[in-house]
Amino acid sequence: MVDVLVIGSGIAGTAAALALHKAGVRVSVHEAHPDSGADIGAFLTLAGNGMTALAQFGADKEVARHGFRLTSMRLTDGSGAEIATSPLGRAEDPLSRYRCMRRAALCRALRSEARRRGIEVRHGRRLASAVETAGGVAATFSDGETVEGDLLVGADGLGSVVRPLIDPGSVPRRYAGQNIFYGYSTRADPPHTSERIEMIRGSASSFGYAVSPEGETSWFARLPGDELPTAEINGTPPEHWRRHLLDTLRADTTPAADIVAATDGPAMVTNAYDLPVGGTWHTRRMLVIGDAAHAASPATGQGASMALEDAVVLAKALRDTDSTAAALSAYDRLRRVLVEGNTQRSAEMTRGTAHRGRVTPPNGSALKGDQHLDRHMAWHDRLPVADT
Repeated sequence: MVDVLVIGSGIAGTAAALALHKAGVRVSVHEAHPDSGADIGAFLTLAGNGMTALAQFGADKEVARHGFRLTSMRLTDGSGAEIATSPLGRAEDPLSRYRCMRRAALCRALRSEARRRGIEVRHGRRLASAVETAGGVAATFSDGETVEGDLLVGADGLGSVVRPLIDPGSVPRRYAGQNIFYGYSTRADPPHTSERIEMIRGSASSFGYAVSPEGETSWFARLPGDELPTAEINGTPPEHWRRHLLDTLRADTTPAADIVAATDGPAMVTNAYDLPVGGTWHTRRMLVIGDAAHAASPATGQGASMALEDAVVLAKALRDTDSTAAALSAYDRLRRVLVEGNTQRSAEMTRGTAHRGRVTPPNGSALKGDQHLDRHMAWHDRLPVADT
């Protein structure tokens, strides 16, 4: 039996553990934070490809309980005029239905499934180093303990510790040119239709919101600007960010400013980052997945769904090949074109170079262009590891 050490218990890491466990792999998860982490405020829309991936390792129903359905997207401009409305998923197919939820809720649902299945998740386990051995890999943690396995999977995000171990010359994250604001409101009452996400192409911003069946409005705004230093983000009163955002949004005649003004808590802010394409993802015994390998700016909204797909393809690759080396090679080949296409597409949208008249669902049914993707996802189909 293959023994895999997963570094990171976020979306990619916990999903990978669940898929690997189903594939008959012995897996343990090692998380640097001392607990499961707090909700930092971000919400996400999980696309049909993400829900399909979840279903392959039996976590779709648990995750679906933590969010609400989205069946359409409407795009308007800064004057409030409708540009287009697009369906999201297929009404007759539950796995194609998009879900809106808080990122932390998705993580909690995945961790709940991991606990239920008896998967070991250890917190306060910060990776210090990892060395490949003749028969596997030895991971040493900050508490001094060393654990050995056949494969180490880095699912530790943009600031990955594993990535530079695989490729010491790897390029660090790069700023994508946008500041991201987000928040929630139970007091806002914007125009909306049930199960629809509203996207507003403002004069100096991109804004999106969705209203839950309980009446809570989840929103985000993307503004072009210089990268904000971490010290400035942490040291600036939240009300400053709200005023800054409102000054921009009030230039347009849309519901965006009223939603932000009615937000119950602070307007939170971060920077948009991505990773350059073409990086090295694996050695003989180490691999990075999710944002640690192919982080994209948030314009396409595919980060979580891509990470869930990674988990399925990795598990199937280990199941359907005769060696770890063959599995990692197959995984790299089968995933790279799709995820790097998403990174490039998202970067174009962030820069405003994508086609202005086209409506692309925020979680990208347009990203399903790989003709083999369904075969990659379907658990009972063998992975086409010999494809060229």
